[in-house]
Amino acid sequence: MSGLKFVAERTGDGAGQPFLDTDNGEELMHVQPGTAVVLGSRPPESPGTLYITSKQVVWLSDTDRSKGYAVDFLAVSLHAVSRDPEAYRDPCLYAQIDNGVEDGESEGSSDEGDVSSDLSRITELRLVPSDPNQVDTLFQIFCDCAELNPEPIEEEEEHNWIFSADQLENHEAEEDSEWMISQNSTHPIGRSNGDHDLAHNVLQLQINDQRFEDAEEMDSDSKNGHHHS
Repeated sequence: MSGLKFVAERTGDGAGQPFLDTDNGEELMHVQPGTAVVLGSRPPESPGTLYITSKQVVWLSDTDRSKGYAVDFLAVSLHAVSRDPEAYRDPCLYAQIDNGVEDGESEGSSDEGDVSSDLSRITELRLVPSDPNQVDTLFQIFCDCAELNPEPIEEEEEHNWIFSADQLENHEAEEDSEWMISQNSTHPIGRSNGDHDLAHNVLQLQINDQRFEDAEEMDSDSKNGHHHS
């Protein structure tokens, strides 16, 4: 996953617009002019125009035609409305970005590099519209577009949860008699000492069963062979 990307090219006259991948069905969903962007802990960029497409979020500077940023919706792991002045001074849309790198490689932890390398370590951004009443609108559009871009399902994980009818029947048949034993060593229940408690309970159950069988046998001998199965 690529995370935040630098956008140096645009199409059209004036401030221009982002290129859309129309061949793969990308559509422009919303345009929000007068929007500042804040990348991580950096100071806010001068206001630009926000373009929300069916695939990505693109911010283009109004003053520098060679400056812009984009992030795919698949890389946006969380988005929320922020109105807490302690978090940021203006109402904004906050987003977390999955950049696909380890925590130790996040923003500010490596040597100086090119712009793309720096952006790849950004894990948070804020979109600050000049009209704070537009924050809720942006949030709803983010929600709608996130639904258009569901997380891809890995085939192996999906396969692990598919069982045939025979497998389910065998599993249910074994469950009644063996569920306590099967949980014993690999899946402690509830507490960290679950293994000990569970093993103790199983041992007590076995001892009680043996006592029951001994008592039953004695009872059978004393009552002329009467035996409960």
